[in-house]
Amino acid sequence: MRRHLVAAGAALVLVTGLNGVTHAQTAPAAAAVAKPMDAAERRDVIEKLATALKANFLFPDIGARYAGQLRANLAAGAYEGLTDPTAFGEKVTSDLQALAKDGHLRLAPESAWNTPRPPAADIPASARASGPPGLEDARMIGDVAYLRFNQFVDEPPEPEKARAFLLAHADAKAVIIDARPHRGGGLAVMDAILPLLYAKTTHLVRMDTRAGIEDSGPLTDGPTLVRQASPPTLVSHDHVVTPDKGETRLQKVPVYYLTSRRSASAAEHLALAFKRTHRATLVGETTRGAGHYGGVLEVGDRFGAFVPVGRSYDPDTNWDWEGKGVTPNVAVPTDQALDEALKLAKAAGAHPG
Repeated sequence: MRRHLVAAGAALVLVTGLNGVTHAQTAPAAAAVAKPMDAAERRDVIEKLATALKANFLFPDIGARYAGQLRANLAAGAYEGLTDPTAFGEKVTSDLQALAKDGHLRLAPESAWNTPRPPAADIPASARASGPPGLEDARMIGDVAYLRFNQFVDEPPEPEKARAFLLAHADAKAVIIDARPHRGGGLAVMDAILPLLYAKTTHLVRMDTRAGIEDSGPLTDGPTLVRQASPPTLVSHDHVVTPDKGETRLQKVPVYYLTSRRSASAAEHLALAFKRTHRATLVGETTRGAGHYGGVLEVGDRFGAFVPVGRSYDPDTNWDWEGKGVTPNVAVPTDQALDEALKLAKAAGAHPG
């Protein structure tokens, strides 16, 4: 995915899209990971993480509180005796989450960012990825166009693949977008396919980014990201879709969006966009509740921290899904969501076979 270096003070944050599955660019050697931590390294990591959170975290007051708590814990000896990097990262993460919970904030050895965490054992098969990141499946089910994503990958050819499938099947009588295994990503896929689904220019959601990092960060002004008035600590953009004028047939058909409790980050961005604009019916389970976007910051020689620098939300109500998730219009168990969406499509006039 596209990476951006986001500068804020002395900190550099590696940001990829909107998601929580960003990985560090390189993994340290296994021997380096296994080397026990000493007091000097623990102190160095805590100080660098505290500085980065104060400079970059979405909410300046919470970033300052995080920094103060980490330094207080270090002075009180809370991290003494932690020589295993993984255990140290888990302890620091737990301390931060106890102060102010955030679905993305995490400290871990850099090697952990190169190894995606497996889904929990209770995650149904329909919510598990079954292919490489991106568009897992695109096919017709009768006259219903079906697309399944496990991630929104910004790099070509992923956005073009999704758009090309819809263009090739623009005579479909309904569209189903399956985001049940979806763990995050960027805006490019949405920007490629949504003009085919919306009949009028629509403001989808608002995105606030910590001021001072936006120029080289995840969001820049453009046709789909329109700058809005904001307080001095933030830079606000509306994510906007403008209808495709060359192909309009899918702008009139019903759209169904499948969700699970595993659907996270950019998947939730689209869920809220569809729900608040009434363009799609959400079918499945309440999403995960990871609403703050950001990226992985290198902390010391062998750690990375995902530092949230922004949030997406409903500009009419100021509501976001952090810690809550987006609820479906039609609540059914994850494994039943596709069958339910096909029933709804059939009732609306489609013929899924």
